[in-house]
Amino acid sequence: MADGDEDLPRDAKIVKSLLKSMGVEDYEPRVIHQFLELWYRYVVDVLTDAQVYSEHAGKTTIDCEDVKLAIQSKVNFSFSQPPPREVLLELARNRNKIPLPKTIAGPGIPLPPEQDTLISPNYQLAIPKKQPAQAVEETEEDEAGASDTNPSRDQKTDAPQQTPQRVSFPLGKRMT
Repeated sequence: MADGDEDLPRDAKIVKSLLKSMGVEDYEPRVIHQFLELWYRYVVDVLTDAQVYSEHAGKTTIDCEDVKLAIQSKVNFSFSQPPPREVLLELARNRNKIPLPKTIAGPGIPLPPEQDTLISPNYQLAIPKKQPAQAVEETEEDEAGASDTNPSRDQKTDAPQQTPQRVSFPLGKRMT
């Protein structure tokens, strides 16, 4: 073994040999300690669960079946199984029923139709509507008489609300 392996505990030597068997040659020495901590924590969790299962069954000691049950419950809780192959095939069949969008033939990289792209017009211009002459005069009078800080609702005029008109422009095709 390498230099310094003689003073390593047995478990650390096992972790080191596992890393070597998997082809991992270059790693920080702290990695061994992190694996050992993970390993010890996992074993303590499994044995604690096995003890709970043993007590629930009314046994005084933990046996092999309790440990197997604890490991199986930990695997079921920690890891999810992939869906069966039949389910994946059915999902793929349903997805593949919808054909891919047709591409636009032209120079350069082919792009999907405009309705399927993110480069369609995404802006709007706000064009204010022209105010009638009477409404403009009333607005000017209201600004002049602004000394009245709390006008009642009865004094308000029935001028139409000014909402901007929205217009969008599609991007034109570039002529080259």
